[in-house]
Amino acid sequence: MKISYNWLKSYLDSGLSAEEAAGILTAAGLEIEGIEKVESIRGGLEGLVVAEVLTCTDHPDSDHLHVTTVSTGTDTQPLQVVCGAPNVAAGQKVILAQVGTTLYPTGEEEGFKIKKSKIRGVESFGMLCAEDEIGVGNAHDGIIVLDPAIPAGTPAAKVYDMEADYVFEVGLTPNRIDAASHYGVARDLGAYLTAHGQAVKASLGDTSAFRVDDPNALPVTVTVRDTAGAPRYSGVTVRGVRIGPSPEWLQQRLRAIGLNPKNNVVDITNFVMHECGQPLHAFDMGKVAGHQIIVRRADEGEPIVTLDGVERKLSADDLVIADQQRAMCLAGVFGGIDSGVSDTTTDIFIESAYFDPVSVRKTARRHGLNTDASFRYERGADPDMAPYALRRAALLVKELAGGIIGSDIVDIYPQPVPPFEFSVNLGRINRLIGAEIPTETARAILTGLEIDIRKETLAENGDTILEIAVPAYRVDVQREADIAEEILRIYGFNNVSDPHYIKNVITTGNPKTPDRLANAAADLLVGQRCVEIMSNSLTRGAYYESLTSYPASHCVRILNPLSNELNVMRQTLLFNALEAVALNVNRRNGDLRLFEFGNCYFYDPAVAAQATDNPTQKGTLRPYREEYRLALTVTGAASQPNWNDPKPAPSDFFTVKSLAELLLQRFGVQLYEGRYETLESDLYSEAIAYVIRGKKLFEIGIVSPKLSRGQFDLKQPVYFLEMNFTHLQKIVETVRVQAVELSKYPEVKRDLALLVDKAVTFSQLRDAASRAEKKLLKSVGLFDVYEGDKLPAGKKSYALNFVLEDPTKTLTDSEIERIMSTISSALTKATGAQIRG
Repeated sequence: MKISYNWLKSYLDSGLSAEEAAGILTAAGLEIEGIEKVESIRGGLEGLVVAEVLTCTDHPDSDHLHVTTVSTGTDTQPLQVVCGAPNVAAGQKVILAQVGTTLYPTGEEEGFKIKKSKIRGVESFGMLCAEDEIGVGNAHDGIIVLDPAIPAGTPAAKVYDMEADYVFEVGLTPNRIDAASHYGVARDLGAYLTAHGQAVKASLGDTSAFRVDDPNALPVTVTVRDTAGAPRYSGVTVRGVRIGPSPEWLQQRLRAIGLNPKNNVVDITNFVMHECGQPLHAFDMGKVAGHQIIVRRADEGEPIVTLDGVERKLSADDLVIADQQRAMCLAGVFGGIDSGVSDTTTDIFIESAYFDPVSVRKTARRHGLNTDASFRYERGADPDMAPYALRRAALLVKELAGGIIGSDIVDIYPQPVPPFEFSVNLGRINRLIGAEIPTETARAILTGLEIDIRKETLAENGDTILEIAVPAYRVDVQREADIAEEILRIYGFNNVSDPHYIKNVITTGNPKTPDRLANAAADLLVGQRCVEIMSNSLTRGAYYESLTSYPASHCVRILNPLSNELNVMRQTLLFNALEAVALNVNRRNGDLRLFEFGNCYFYDPAVAAQATDNPTQKGTLRPYREEYRLALTVTGAASQPNWNDPKPAPSDFFTVKSLAELLLQRFGVQLYEGRYETLESDLYSEAIAYVIRGKKLFEIGIVSPKLSRGQFDLKQPVYFLEMNFTHLQKIVETVRVQAVELSKYPEVKRDLALLVDKAVTFSQLRDAASRAEKKLLKSVGLFDVYEGDKLPAGKKSYALNFVLEDPTKTLTDSEIERIMSTISSALTKATGAQIRG
């Protein structure tokens, strides 16, 4: 949101520079994200001064040039300037562009610099300027001739009353709609200055001159059929207006904040909205059938052509402003093209209302509209500002467009919106903030923020208790904690000092909490060249429409989604990962190792139906659940190219598998405690799952080309792991990791060649060996697999490597032979393996 500093000063005379005001506003919670200098005339007329033409003679070598001498009113010698204007003459006061000045002509993007020059043999030390040459007009038939009374040496910026402004870009948070206006920002600035010893208060423009000129000149009938959608609706008519351009000061105000002036009436409604935050709309009364304004819900399918020229079919939930015949405007959102102000308008009805935020938001989203009015209404406008804005606009219309106020003010407000009333304990607020803020300062802050202090009492412990009433427009301030925030931001976060002593207590909590485990896992993965991503829990329901592993019927759906792209909660982190991969690959960054922690959400229709059929069990049957998961995505090259390896090998399935097993090792989980199983899933072309303690811990697979290529246009294979991190935490809670000294005694390695059935897996062999020798067997590895016609049918050959170690002594040959014999027997018994040698 843009705020003009010059405009801001109309409501608060603080004496601050733009930079000082920006610093205070940022400290008070209205972050100024940028400051831009804006000039009503490009270049600010810098370097241009009023000069007096002392002499003017014909150029000796030209029939249209003149050689002049001009004075800038200083003690220096007059300047010689060659000028080609036909109207130049001695005794004139003119605008001189001195050497070094940059001019910005009207309608040209680039400026040009005045240099010392020689024109047909005569030296020239500047330029006498026409209107279009300095950007103050379009005339080029001669130089500018000024009032002779203007002293030579006067800066041109002063002659043209050039206004230099600073525009603040305010990073407005959704809860601070009260600051979506110049007055709202001035109010915060005034409250801050008052709290810090400078007694100033923001004030709006005076409307005491408002009078109804003729209550019967242009009568209007207003009917509000839906007071829930329009709790307050006000309006007034003005007759005999003349539509035309706005005065320069008003146009400058609007241009400074990025608005293009339209005409005087429309500009006034925009000006008042950005002044006090209250949206207005002006109707052409000549187009209002029966001079009747009706606030109602639209008929289903009722058409309206909005100001952008688009015909829209309305919903029965849309609130509209209508006349006897048709809808004229989407209430609080967008005007209609057939009822707005045009060049031929003479009589107008000005609307100032308070519309229900939810109704406005739903209508704006339904029709894909986002206007300045809907932005304010859907966040909660000030219901008490409507009459002021109406008076302010009517007075400005009379002043700038003529006419008379032709009706009494209509103000339909059957149930006034009450302020938020509650009590606050200033002592408790001080303890929460950690600073002793004087009661007088707290009172000044609250008063500066227009919070009414109704009553003040003392608690038994001496704390001051304030009974307060917060204006209805501060929808985010409804409890004591909110008041603490308001007091603190105005008092100043920087004014709360750190304590002299910081007490540190050794925690005795569980070191295996989800956050600590996640941080430890993240540290490990980052050390393996992985990059963490974060994505939205909301995703596209279309991703799940054809899946059986994560059916669409199990999606948690959003009742009022912002768009079809964000209409369900995710069941898996895979689609977020594929979106990130596609984004990177499309930007030529295809070698990726990504990981993400996040919740996945599930709905079970069967449980929901059971809960409906058995109301007594509703409290125990929960159709909704969520899981905290870790996703790991690998694609592209396994390492970065270098001089020794210019074409590194691509990542593969085992790249992800090794990272998964490294995570288990990091948390002390022994791989042999679980087992790998083949996984059938429409997410993968091939996949396995690791099951431990009767539950799947993670799954690893090659993402199905139907998803990666079909939906995300990824031509390279993508390998994906998804882990139930909550299940990992439960496993880790029972694991005791002990540090042991490195063994002083050597490892012993032995190999076995086995003939096994094709159905036997390496994990079965490894598990059987681990069960047979739990103490001295350190690891089992597979280093060769052979299948061929030299083996019996249905058989394959595995070559396994076994590592043995005794931390207390060196193993003897007899002990090694005994252990290997035990392992061989266990393998034969468990899998039917035959020892080949």
